[in-house]
Amino acid sequence: MSRSPDPEMIELARADIDRLTPEVTRLESHLDTLLMPPDPLDDRNSILEIRAGTGGDEAALFAGELLRLYTRFAERKGLTVEVVTLSTAALGGVKEAIAQMRGPNAYGLLRYESGVHRVQRVPATEAQGRIHTSAATVAILPEAEDIDIKIEEKDLRIDVFRSGGPGGQSVNTTDSAVRVTHLPTGLVVQCQDQKSQLQNKLRAMEVLRARLFDRMVAEQEAARSRERRSMVGNGDRSAKIRTYNFPQNRVTDHRLNVSIHNLDDVMNGDLDGLIELLQRKYKEERYGAAST
Repeated sequence: MSRSPDPEMIELARADIDRLTPEVTRLESHLDTLLMPPDPLDDRNSILEIRAGTGGDEAALFAGELLRLYTRFAERKGLTVEVVTLSTAALGGVKEAIAQMRGPNAYGLLRYESGVHRVQRVPATEAQGRIHTSAATVAILPEAEDIDIKIEEKDLRIDVFRSGGPGGQSVNTTDSAVRVTHLPTGLVVQCQDQKSQLQNKLRAMEVLRARLFDRMVAEQEAARSRERRSMVGNGDRSAKIRTYNFPQNRVTDHRLNVSIHNLDDVMNGDLDGLIELLQRKYKEERYGAAST
């Protein structure tokens, strides 16, 4: 077409080339990512853990908003979300929340959300209008199967106690809450949101199994993969991964070095763009490292 004697046609062809070349590059990169073999863990169910970090009541409010964000995202993806345990704070915030997410690719969709999420905004309780910085931690664990982790009864200490509500008020007249301690590792899981002691114990064991499996996978990958180290910083989940800046309507992912200005959409569960970029980044790193 560029050899056409018609100058207008030549100009149109050049404009099409300039317009379509970046899109072709993007699609080729996306196709390369799709052709990479999936991680066998991606299709597992997952455990979501959210905890308020530094920032007092504001951190707890943000933790509650993150729980809502991930719940909405999961539901948009056809996943079912069931809260295993929920510890509330003042002003409707959340100290700690643990939830199970079940459905296709439940772990693969959210596995790169683990780390510290930071929020910058003016709290409702701030009379001077000053911007505060608070944080919450997120951990996404693949749900373990019975063949993955064998837990011996002798390695467990099971404590039962009465379920309590906000302010320590009794919400149950029986000792239905369960605390499970894994003695070899010191891991502790507590569950009180189910109706019976047996249900609470089963849920606590599922969470414990997932934590032990996550630890086992991390140890296995540490020697041969850069994925977890680059994601959470030498295996430590305390690395800051994302900042939510409300005054600027901005979300910055520090691993991607990318900022987007649609914070309201993100807080309502629209994580598709960021998650697609993260999946591509870590797949390229994983298979790039494997080929060297």
